[in-house]
Amino acid sequence: MDSGGEMVKDCIFCKIVKGDIPSDKVYEDEKILVFHDIEPEAPVHVLVIPKTHISSLNDVQEDNSEVISYIFEKIPEIANKLGVDKSGYRIVSNCGEDAMQTVEHIHFHLLAKRSLKWPPG
Repeated sequence: MDSGGEMVKDCIFCKIVKGDIPSDKVYEDEKILVFHDIEPEAPVHVLVIPKTHISSLNDVQEDNSEVISYIFEKIPEIANKLGVDKSGYRIVSNCGEDAMQTVEHIHFHLLAKRSLKWPPG
């Protein structure tokens, strides 16, 4: 498990970033990739991931936090592109087994286009 930014051979999201596994891309630049979730929980459900491997929120450190900040700077642009910036959306990141993090590559779910209940889970 590498949290220092290197690609991890058996990480499904690293394979998606490399193009080894196809994805339905919404946005891509040199730092991040945004693609539709294959098991959507809302009419709009995309995943926002850094192209560098960070295992989870627990592994965000001073030397890799810039990409997390960058993700949150890009989210409004992505929401606008998806047409949900005005109606609203939710950003979720699961960390660890109890939170149901199923892929050990930090990612943020953008969910929208339905009434999202509170509390979640």
